[in-house]
Amino acid sequence: MERSAAVALTISTLAALGLAAVYIAGGQPQAEGVLLALCLGGIGVALGLWGKDIGGSHREPGAEPAVVTAERPELPSDAGPRADVAASLDRGGRALGRHDRRRFLGRFFATAAGALGLAALFPLRSLGPAPGGALRHTAWREGSRATVDGRPVRAADLAVGSVLTVFPGDDTSEDSATVLIRVDPDRLDLPAGREGWAPDGLVAYSKICTHVGCPVGLYQETTNELLCPCHQSTFDVLRGARPVSGPATRSLPQLPITIDDEGFVVAQSDYEEPIGAGFWNRERRP
Repeated sequence: MERSAAVALTISTLAALGLAAVYIAGGQPQAEGVLLALCLGGIGVALGLWGKDIGGSHREPGAEPAVVTAERPELPSDAGPRADVAASLDRGGRALGRHDRRRFLGRFFATAAGALGLAALFPLRSLGPAPGGALRHTAWREGSRATVDGRPVRAADLAVGSVLTVFPGDDTSEDSATVLIRVDPDRLDLPAGREGWAPDGLVAYSKICTHVGCPVGLYQETTNELLCPCHQSTFDVLRGARPVSGPATRSLPQLPITIDDEGFVVAQSDYEEPIGAGFWNRERRP
C-alpha cells in the first residue's frame, strides 16, 4: 500500500509541475484540466490509501480483526497476562518498524502539495500590474478633439436634439466613451463652476452609467433625459446629468468642452472625477 501511495503522489507531483509548465508556455485549457485532475486525483488516492490501510491497523491483509473479551485481572497480574502484554509490545515493536516508510510517504505528501501550491502561484501573474491611478483617468486631455469613427466633430454639425457618441481622437477606449448632446442653452442649469463647460448648448457626459457601468445610450429629447437601458437609471441632461430616477445615486461625470478656432469640439481637460460605477460611490456622492 505504501508503494501504491508513493506512485500516486509521484504522479500528482509531476502533473502539478506539468501544469505550471503548460501555463508558462501560454496555457491550454484542456491540458491544464487533465493535469489538474491528475494532480488532485493522485493526492486523493494517496490519502485514501493512507487512511484505509497505511494509517490503520497492521493486521495481515484479509485477516479478520481480533476481538478479545476478558475480565480485568487482579493486581498483581499472573504470568499469563504478563505474557500477553509482552507479546502485544513485541507486535507493536515490529509495527513501529514501518515508521520510516510512513515518514517517507509524509515527505511525498509534502512534495506533492508543494508542487500544487507552486502551480497555483503562476496564475497570479495574470492579474497584471496594479492599476494605480489609472481608474481615475481616461484618454481625454486638454485639446483632444471629439471624433466619430476617427473624424473630428464640428459644433455646427449638431442641431438642438442631436446626440453623438464621441471619443478623444483615435482612442476608442471604452472608458472614454462620451455622449455629446446639443440642447437649448437657455434651459441649461449646470452646477456652479461649470458655466464654461457647455459652449452653445453642447454638453458632454460620460456614457458609462454610475450604477453598474452599463452604456447610457438612450436620449429622450422631449424631457432632456439620458436613460440607461440596463436598470432604467435616468439622468437630467440640463442639470449636470444628476439622477432623477432608477438605482443610480451619482451624476454622470461631465466632460468640460469648448470649441476651437476651426469650429471643432475639443476637451478642456480630462473628466474631473472618476467615471463609471464601483467604489467611487463611497468617496463622493453629489
